[in-house]
Amino acid sequence: MAASLDIEGTEGAVSVAALAQRTSSVLERLRDSARSARADDRREPTFQIGKAAELVGRTPAAIREAEKDGRLPPPPRTENNRRVGYTLAQLNDMRGLFGTRPWRSADDPCCVIAVQNFKGGVGKSTLSVHLAQYLAIKGYRVALIDCDSQASATTLFGYVPDLDLTEDDTLYPFLRHDDMESLDYALRKTHFDGLELVPANLRLFQSEYEIAARMARGQGNLIDRMAEGIASISDRFDVVVLDPPPALGAISLSVLRAANALVVPVPPTVMDFSSTAAFLAMLDETIETLAERDMAPSLQFLRFVASKVDENKSMQKELMNLMRSLFGHSIVRTPLKDSAEIDNATARLMTVYELDGPVTSSSVRNRCLAYLEGVNSEIEIDIRSMWPSHLARLRKEGWA
Repeated sequence: MAASLDIEGTEGAVSVAALAQRTSSVLERLRDSARSARADDRREPTFQIGKAAELVGRTPAAIREAEKDGRLPPPPRTENNRRVGYTLAQLNDMRGLFGTRPWRSADDPCCVIAVQNFKGGVGKSTLSVHLAQYLAIKGYRVALIDCDSQASATTLFGYVPDLDLTEDDTLYPFLRHDDMESLDYALRKTHFDGLELVPANLRLFQSEYEIAARMARGQGNLIDRMAEGIASISDRFDVVVLDPPPALGAISLSVLRAANALVVPVPPTVMDFSSTAAFLAMLDETIETLAERDMAPSLQFLRFVASKVDENKSMQKELMNLMRSLFGHSIVRTPLKDSAEIDNATARLMTVYELDGPVTSSSVRNRCLAYLEGVNSEIEIDIRSMWPSHLARLRKEGWA
């Protein structure tokens, strides 16, 4: 007979099993509601011709001329003959026609960014997904690999992880089976043209124990497994964004080993700053240990992002100043401020880039987009600085 743990409460004893059953029932209804509400929402963002021209790097007149002479398909229109916004796929077709794709050259390294910290709740997945979508909007070829069993990034792409996905859809088989040669099986197209996702679900948590146990028994060089997986698909991408678990466990070590860039989100609170200090100390020890085995990661850049910032709080202002003093040029100049627009989009299992219009108000949305643009554009410059083929353009643009 299975053991049952009872907890004394105001209404007497209740078993953990009963609580689990109740919460599972409620969760199932919430999932069904979310799935029903989201069924028709997974679509690319659209852009009016002015914004499309800015993103493509040509004038609206050049786009209209290409449509007029048949080099581009006729613009989509409503029943009233008004132009409909261009999709991201259409923007990428324009980039192909005009020769303005921002791709790296074949000789440039694929940029592999780990968005990592020691503590959950710092905005890691929010930053990972918005960065990946921003880069896709800019025309880069992007893969986002969700390495966290909590699957927050996966959820923001419209999946209910433990219902829509099995362990075979995640990293789990590749990490578990040494004879698998490619991560290609797990890549999924998303509703953002040029952006693919390797999803996660709760089963990925099991691999932490399995990898740790196998490493303890000396079975294979498992810390390199993530790097091997990324190498198997990297020729198709300019940037790979990794969203690891909020701890330096077996998977996070494998992520760190695979990455050539690190972005650390840090909310300016005492607890989060303390946690980041512990993360950096642990990271330093880990890198030293890996270096002794000639396995230290080669990071091309390390950036800190002040996340979830509320500068109306005096303590946060003080910590922001402290962080700028400590991290110097390594901290992204633009803070990612706390925004109701991000909160409301996340509550809909969406991102700000997906929304057609403001959930809150136009001013709140515009401020939020400015924060995201500021953070992501700085990281974009860091990415391009890794690529010799982009250095001349960066100098011309005044960034190098």
